[in-house]
Amino acid sequence: MSILNSAANVLRCFGADCTELTVMDTVERLGIPKSNASRLLRAMRDAGMLETIGKTKRYRPGVLVLDAAISYRRSSSLVERAAEVVARISAQTGHTGYVSKLIGTEIAAVTDHPGTHALRVVSNIGRRLTAHGSGTGRALLALKSDAEVRAMFPDGIVPPSDLSPQTLDELFERLTEVRRTGVAFSGQESTRGVDALSVAVEDAETGEAVALCIVYPAALASAEDRTTIETLLLDGAAEVTGVLGGRTPRKR
Repeated sequence: MSILNSAANVLRCFGADCTELTVMDTVERLGIPKSNASRLLRAMRDAGMLETIGKTKRYRPGVLVLDAAISYRRSSSLVERAAEVVARISAQTGHTGYVSKLIGTEIAAVTDHPGTHALRVVSNIGRRLTAHGSGTGRALLALKSDAEVRAMFPDGIVPPSDLSPQTLDELFERLTEVRRTGVAFSGQESTRGVDALSVAVEDAETGEAVALCIVYPAALASAEDRTTIETLLLDGAAEVTGVLGGRTPRKR
């Protein structure tokens, strides 16, 4: 189990801010001896979990990890259907879209759909955001009761920005609004100049939940544009729940 845990810790290092690792990177990030890091990376390479980049001593995720990611997406009807909806909305609006999941108290995108506008938001795949400090996260938190949310943050919340909820009470106010409208809005919380609209859906059978999100440059979207995106997201969520059952924040 220790070898599996060590390999999992290496894979957790990869993300939007870390696309490759060296032995010394691994030593610094995991706090293990250099000899152990070297053996671990070689073993993961030999097993197909990592691969070296050309003739360098840098490692990146291997084909085995890619195959697992593809299998994950195909095994989830919810993710697959949500991705189809977001891809369609992205094509209609020209804005980038995501399907994201809640992982502990953070959210991460599991699919992305680049926009077509000349000025558009780039991919956030691999980037972790706080659930309470992002519209996507609040859409997913709104599926839970206030008691469940409070249990997730026993020590309170640390606002990621001045635009995010500053206390749990403020977070609950935001969640109440999401439950009323079905839509979570984020105004330049995660990235300066970027707004986002998100709607969450939950699979009735599995309990799996994802958020459908469209992000766009704040300066480019009018009130009418925002209303259009909200309507498309709500209709898309209804389409998904119509097939799979389940809930949205307004159907708790």
